[in-house]
Amino acid sequence: MTSTLSAPLALLSRDAGESLIDQIVRTVAARIDERVLRSGSRMPSIRRFAASHAVSPFTVVAAYDKLVARGYLESRRGAGFFVRERIPLHSQRPQDAAPESSPQQALDVVWLVRNMFRQLPHQQTPGAGVLPTDWLDGPSVANALRSISRQSPAGMLNYGLPQGFLPLRQQLQHKLAELEIGAAPEQFVTTAGVTQALDMVAREFLRPGDTVFVDDPAWFLMFGSFSALGAKVVGIPRLPDGPDIERLAELAAVHKPRLYVINSILHNPTSTSLSAAKAFQVLRIAEENGFMVVEDDIYCDLHPGSAVQPAIRLAALDQLKRVIYLGGFSKTMAANLRVGFIAAAPELAQRLADRKMLQTLTTSDIGERVVYKILSEGLYRKHVERMRVRLDGLRARTLRQLERVGMRFGSAPTAGMFVWADTGRDTNVMAERAMAEGMLLAPGSLFSPSQLPSTYLRLNVAAMGDAAVWRFLEREMLSKSS
Repeated sequence: MTSTLSAPLALLSRDAGESLIDQIVRTVAARIDERVLRSGSRMPSIRRFAASHAVSPFTVVAAYDKLVARGYLESRRGAGFFVRERIPLHSQRPQDAAPESSPQQALDVVWLVRNMFRQLPHQQTPGAGVLPTDWLDGPSVANALRSISRQSPAGMLNYGLPQGFLPLRQQLQHKLAELEIGAAPEQFVTTAGVTQALDMVAREFLRPGDTVFVDDPAWFLMFGSFSALGAKVVGIPRLPDGPDIERLAELAAVHKPRLYVINSILHNPTSTSLSAAKAFQVLRIAEENGFMVVEDDIYCDLHPGSAVQPAIRLAALDQLKRVIYLGGFSKTMAANLRVGFIAAAPELAQRLADRKMLQTLTTSDIGERVVYKILSEGLYRKHVERMRVRLDGLRARTLRQLERVGMRFGSAPTAGMFVWADTGRDTNVMAERAMAEGMLLAPGSLFSPSQLPSTYLRLNVAAMGDAAVWRFLEREMLSKSS
């Protein structure tokens, strides 16, 4: 059996803070763990590997030796190096090990999230849901951390408040007022990102057997989270201007959902936004059927604003009576800060703060102080404006290139980081082939609660700068048409 490592490893960089040996070890080990390189596969010879990657034979020998020592490869005298059958560390018996013929890991939500956290160059992760780190405001975060470290140690060492750092909640009051959403500081609860915010709201409202509505397509991570609570997840078809209102009304009458989770602005994965007409109809149907609407506005700051494009938020129309508003800063400031928030009616906000206290006591006061300092100093506006301009330039060029390779769009986005592109073929197959070449794609099947095969891809326009990505997409689209 020959190795599938036919293409050079795109990860090797002499400018990285990691030796070439360790880069080779890490990358080959990851491909073996993911079964891209299968048990029994013969690795390229030392001479051929060195030539194809422009490294010395001594570097390859050292890397192969490390991989042998870690149980990834075995050396066969006179024959070369081969991928070794991997036995899980927790396994006590040989029969516990996965057989060599076991299938490659299925493409599911866990597959995508796990691979999003791999150390791939951002240019080779067009399926990622975040902007590259060099797009984010690292200097402001670093300056805020230094400033906080010079303050009284008590603020850094003690627990924060269950509802969150009060100055930040006061700052959020001003931020939402600009969006025409009225909320007092006591109506906010800080969270470890929107992920925790959704989980807290779901646990407050859902019981086993309850139904929760989501857009279809929608952000995939919540499907499993809701199902784990015993809830039934039902998808509402998403159209360019919002949900399919007829289907929403029909399904609401049948299922009587407890919650409907929706992106009003820059919907993930299509980057479309809600129209005023659809917004009023969603609220009318929610009122008639007695369910709460959870408005996830994590992409808020990537939208240019109502002065440029319409930006209709359900929370602005409803003023937090039937709408629970979620926001955060992981997409624009720093994912590692994990600072998000919930804005809700006063009584509900207090219940959610109590629930948060019972689950985690508090969130990181340090992260919340950092976000407060950056917001309050006024530099954040300029930062997100630069991001929007940069995305606008890339988006137009990316759409033209995607059309040239044969992809189509139901509604071409005019803001945001995502493109929802129709390839005309099963994108699970494309994603498997891409991962074999060290690239991460996000197939459309993962964005539907049904998980059925899809011809769509979610592409991140900020993560498509590598020519290898475009060569791969062009090759895949040509193979479809030939």
